[in-house]
Amino acid sequence: MRLTRVHVEAALSPGSVIELPSVAAAHLAKVLRARSGDALVLFAGDGLEFAATVASVRGSQVTAAVGESREVDRESPLAVTLVQCVPRGDRMDFIVQKATELGVARIVPVLSQRSVVRLDEPQAASKAAHWRSVAVNACEQCGRNRLPTIDAPRQLIRYLGDSPADGPRLLLEPEFESRGAALDVGAKVEIAIGPEGGFAAEEIEAFRISGFSAVRLGPRILRTETAAIAALAWLQSGFGDLKAFPIKA
Repeated sequence: MRLTRVHVEAALSPGSVIELPSVAAAHLAKVLRARSGDALVLFAGDGLEFAATVASVRGSQVTAAVGESREVDRESPLAVTLVQCVPRGDRMDFIVQKATELGVARIVPVLSQRSVVRLDEPQAASKAAHWRSVAVNACEQCGRNRLPTIDAPRQLIRYLGDSPADGPRLLLEPEFESRGAALDVGAKVEIAIGPEGGFAAEEIEAFRISGFSAVRLGPRILRTETAAIAALAWLQSGFGDLKAFPIKA
């Protein structure tokens, strides 16, 4: 049986007893009906995971006894930065969740000319904190022991002006006519996904000036959340660690 994994903000050390975060504790106590002695896995986002057991359950408060640590590397050798235009509704939650599961290293939420979403500074900070919690939950589920970086949302033009290239930069552009050129990707890559209405012409030009190369995934126009997941799966399968292994008969 898979053990419940819980992310904690505090530093972990064998032999200590810690109080678990309120949301995770409530889930353990109320939903999973955890009892003293139940096994857990704890991680703080530094690459280590710790064996642990439930020490006490008092209402919605749960403490855990921290055991030995081990370093478990489930990170991709390909560090992908996803520059994602923020879609309306809760679709950004979906993108953050699935991108985390697919091993993204960094997510940069941006707002473009055709973005429906508009955020002031307090709202942007609140959204970033919320998306980080979504990434934490995804790491708990998928086994990652390092959290992806989630930036606060900002204007696209500001991001392009402030962020120099650090590896290949790709722009997913459905109108681009591929000429079959080979893609050279090293250890880092950045890919930008547009809003529901696509990028404006001047934004595409700004991408070009910033060193982005246009790429296209198939003949169909994908929704922004579909495009993000498809692009990450393509990059990880071609250049990262998303490989298929044969099943023995």
